Amino acid sequence: MHSTDSKLWVDGWYRFAKQVHSPNFGPRPANCKVQLVVIHSISLPPNEFGSDHIERFFCNELDHNAHPYFKGLEGLRVSAHFLIKRNSDLVQFVSCLDRAWHAGESTFHGKENCNDFSIGIELEGAEWAGRFEPGQYETLSALCSSLIGEYPVLHFAGHEHISPGRKKDPGDGFVWSKLQRSLGLPDVFFQQTRV
Repeated sequence: MHSTDSKLWVDGWYRFAKQVHSPNFGPRPANCKVQLVVIHSISLPPNEFGSDHIERFFCNELDHNAHPYFKGLEGLRVSAHFLIKRNSDLVQFVSCLDRAWHAGESTFHGKENCNDFSIGIELEGAEWAGRFEPGQYETLSALCSSLIGEYPVLHFAGHEHISPGRKKDPGDGFVWSKLQRSLGLPDVFFQQTRV
């Protein structure tokens, strides 16, 4: 059902996500359609979970004196559209109508600047920390299913696939086949992950 009937989406904001507005976004280029969903993983500090550090980082409110690792993040302006926490809670930082700053230098199918035409979803976790939680996959599947209904999404890829050599997330701990099966989509939607 389209969002005008279900009210799942209002101005690019998802009904079932907690809204935490990040200032780190901008307009998408004119006539640019959302065609790609990029899956990331993040933990702050690395391999530690359960704090509000990620939300603070995306909102430029991180206390850089709270942990030695945070010193290296000073001055960075980053955001994703969504964060799925370890406990499955869903947070949205940027409207999907806008361009979040999640991909950085990136290329997909010959098109550069993936931020222009993608939606970024962060999973609280780390590529070196093993598996993600079952509930995170459930939340991710529900979100992606709704995104497919709302936007002309054609592909799913990891940060590692659009920025090879520079990024490694979500890493080997993320089971792409689990997401694909839950969405009931053919391989063509996930071909980039087969690299």
